[in-house]
Amino acid sequence: MPARTSPGCRPPGGTGKLPPDAPGLRHHLTRVLPYTPDQLFRLVGDVEAYPDFVPWIASMRTWNRRTLSEGVEAVDAEAGVRFALLKERFSTRVRLDSTNREIGVDLLSGPFRRLINRWRFVDLGAQGTRVDFEIDFAFKSRMLDALLSANFHHAVDRLMSCFEARATALYDPAHASAG
Repeated sequence: MPARTSPGCRPPGGTGKLPPDAPGLRHHLTRVLPYTPDQLFRLVGDVEAYPDFVPWIASMRTWNRRTLSEGVEAVDAEAGVRFALLKERFSTRVRLDSTNREIGVDLLSGPFRRLINRWRFVDLGAQGTRVDFEIDFAFKSRMLDALLSANFHHAVDRLMSCFEARATALYDPAHASAG
């Protein structure tokens, strides 16, 4: 069983203040990883497994999995998250488009005013896969915005590190033979 946390993959945190009219937090991250787009699509699309490798996701419940069209599925998911003493739950609709290798996540309910994230996996041939990740969110609570805003970009980097470590554990033959 893979370790629950990986080096460089710790819960984000920090302090900071947003002005009252802050529009929220947005970040775009691109990485090139030595795995196939289909492997990375399956990894990110397996939301039920997130508590196994993203340490601040304490629980995950899914329901209402359905096929929307050829190659496109949707599932609703509720994540329980824990940052130090803070515990929250939020629900999202996850749209998995295997044909275009894109995953979209939109808020259903929770402590956010807005939550949108998008994953895109682009085949680079022998170089691997370019992963594009975008996130845009704002909390309903100024206190929660303040807790995360100072280190938001760092938190997104840590989240990506969790997925990179999971990909290595699942798909890297050198890692599998060493364990």
